Order: sequence, then C-alpha cells, then structure tokens
Amino acid sequence: MKKSALCLPFLLLFVTGAAAQEADACPQLTSAGLSWEYRGGNGSDFCRALREDGSEAFGMYISKEPAFTPKRGNREEVDTIDGQEVQWYRAELAGQPGIEARETLIKLDDGRTAHVWLQAASGEQLQNAFQMTRGLDFSPPRTNATIAAGQ
Repeated sequence: MKKSALCLPFLLLFVTGAAAQEADACPQLTSAGLSWEYRGGNGSDFCRALREDGSEAFGMYISKEPAFTPKRGNREEVDTIDGQEVQWYRAELAGQPGIEARETLIKLDDGRTAHVWLQAASGEQLQNAFQMTRGLDFSPPRTNATIAAGQ
C-alpha cells in the first residue's frame, strides 16, 4: 500500500508530461485563457482551443490530406494566421442557423495542412475568434534544450 501511494506522484508527473508533449503538436497559443485539447494518430493531429469555461474558441485538424475542400462561392474574409494570408470560407451548420461559422486551410512547413474552423453567435464574437487565430504560431516549440543550444 505504501509503495502505491509513493508511486502516485511520479505517475501523475509522467501523465502530465505526456499530455504536454502531445499538445506540442498543436500550434503555440498567444491568447490568454486558452488551452489545447489534443488527440492524434496516423500522422494527423486534432486540436481544440478551449476557453477557461471549457467552450471551444476554435479547432483544427492537421494532416497530409485535408478533408475540407474550399468552394469559391463561400469566400468571406481575408485575414492572416501566423503571418500567412488566409481566405476564410463560410460554413453552414445544420440545425444552427444563427451561428456564423468559418473555415480555412493553412499549408505548413512540414508539408501538412491545417484545416482551421471557428463558430460564433454574433459578428463581434466572430471578430474575437479571428483575433485569436491571428496569433497562432506554427513554428516548433522552443524547449529548454533548443534554447540552451542557441536555436
């Protein structure tokens, strides 16, 4: 019993470290109050940016072959994410007519594509969501080892 109780803090530390490594597959967040929910497998990464209350601010699916195919007739806003110009496309959500939904594609340096989406109940919330995605940083995370190496 005592051995199990002594191992628990180390087990929790290991699990926390593994979750942090998985979240490194998602871009770096610059907006305060957001954290990543991550799932991955088969060369793809699913990342949801969650607000402190647990609601989704935006999400993305990163893979070699995006499932989203933009339609010219659905073009809406032009903006930037991580310094790249992006075209946002209107998406329609069945059963949610009052929700503004947008999605876009971003080609990444590693050859994969990030399909980013967001939903908002108002024009103001839509602008706030755009602001959050502008600050995404897809560069590899800087670890203590890369900082010490001068990278």
